Amino acid sequence: MKNPYVFGFLPLITIILFSLTFSTYTMFKAIELFKVIGVYSGMKEFLTDFEIKLFVLIVFALIYFMLFSALKLIAETIHEIGMLFFSKDYEGKTMAQARGGYVIFLGGAIISAVGFQSIQILMLIFLVTAFIYFIYVVFKLSNSMTLIGTLGLVMFEIIVWSLFLALVIYVIIKLYNGIIASLPFL
Repeated sequence: MKNPYVFGFLPLITIILFSLTFSTYTMFKAIELFKVIGVYSGMKEFLTDFEIKLFVLIVFALIYFMLFSALKLIAETIHEIGMLFFSKDYEGKTMAQARGGYVIFLGGAIISAVGFQSIQILMLIFLVTAFIYFIYVVFKLSNSMTLIGTLGLVMFEIIVWSLFLALVIYVIIKLYNGIIASLPFL
């Protein structure tokens, strides 16, 4: 197709599908936790089983939707900054070529519906999908970039994502240690 906007809706559908599969898994785990700590019986006084599951599913779906939307925004920003540094395409034609890769994420989101009962399968599907998409985009962009530019783009994205992940892990560890340190000893 010649229409440049034909793939414009795929990221939204992909984010919704991934959000639903991850939130379905989390909903089942949260319901199990509610039963163990005794909250579920109190919730059943006000809501039916279906209403509780629907409410918890909607809450987690919104949380995952926000998470995946933020990740998409961060990924696009990192990628476009890398293209600013390493690409010689000043008209943005290569970015339009790489948009066909949205179909890869859509396929991964559909496949994730199979593994919604295991967080390991969900994470594996998401990471493999992201890796395949990254390879596809680099392959598409390498036609209009030099070898040095392509390597620079790949290294830039790997370094920035590694720093971002290290920062998130550091903050989580500091938060965990702060909470543990503030607990009174019995």
